[in-house]
Amino acid sequence: MFHRELAVSLRFWTCFECFYSEMLEAEKVVATRKITQRAFCCLPDDLKHVELKLRMTDSSLLNSELELQQQEELYQQMLLQTMGKLQSESPDSTLIRPQPGLCVKTFSEPGKQKVFINICQSTSVPPPPDLSREELVQLLQSEDPSGYRVPMSLGEPHAETDNNSQGCTAYDVVINQDFFQKSQKDPLFQQFVILVSVEGLENKYSLELNRDWKVLKNRKFLGSVSEQNIRMKSRPVIQELQPQENGPACVKRPECSLLVEPPTGHPEYLIAEIKLPGVSSSRSLVLDVGEDRLVLTARPSLYHLDIFHPFLVDQDNSVAQYNKSTQILTVTMPVGSSGP
Repeated sequence: MFHRELAVSLRFWTCFECFYSEMLEAEKVVATRKITQRAFCCLPDDLKHVELKLRMTDSSLLNSELELQQQEELYQQMLLQTMGKLQSESPDSTLIRPQPGLCVKTFSEPGKQKVFINICQSTSVPPPPDLSREELVQLLQSEDPSGYRVPMSLGEPHAETDNNSQGCTAYDVVINQDFFQKSQKDPLFQQFVILVSVEGLENKYSLELNRDWKVLKNRKFLGSVSEQNIRMKSRPVIQELQPQENGPACVKRPECSLLVEPPTGHPEYLIAEIKLPGVSSSRSLVLDVGEDRLVLTARPSLYHLDIFHPFLVDQDNSVAQYNKSTQILTVTMPVGSSGP
């Protein structure tokens, strides 16, 4: 009986001890939570604000980035719509298909690679200002012939093969149809058109082309005629003002006339007649004849002439004579193979 009561007592105390241990653990957890809440309550207000703000940071940043991205996409859409509307209302360019005109053969410097220039014609290209033959001669004799502009469209280079199945490069140049037809009736105008086409290609593509070109008689175009995109509105022209000279009077520019012999057909000679009143002897003259340029100086600082001409001349066989009685210098220059 005693042992049975003792066993019951031991079970009771064991159960009570387990229950008491669980009670202590529960109180520890509750106490810890209370301490944490009390500690947060004891934090300064600015630290509480920082902690609460940190909890909201992630969602705020995501919302801001999404809003900025949506605004950027909307701006791009509005910009594209506006640009497309402007282009449709006022197109600055159009596609044209030019007609073949003539084909010019030359070489690139210094590699001597074959280059063909297809000078084409189109009514879509505006014509240059009206120019007579006499005005063209005066223009070529002027110190700055670049004042006269010929509207033209310069195409991209394209690879072709010549009659010998050799690789070469071709360029397409498109000018006004009426101006092209006018150039075919006068060798001087034709050489002028070829000259401005060559200079235009040189300036646009940083080329150096040989002036000993040849017009192909049995071919108007090398390759296939392709469409070109031309501007319908011209760019604004900036006029360069020359500074005024306050020093002594400049040297005079003598009167000069250029003639071709024979006057029709293939020119064999280019003749320059230069009037030099006041020059008593040819010893005071310094003459330099280039392939397409003539430079004359009368010393001391009396006359100076520097002109370009559209023909390729034989400078080694050119001759000059000065007539003291008429005071006219005549320069006779054989024309090379650049004529039609």
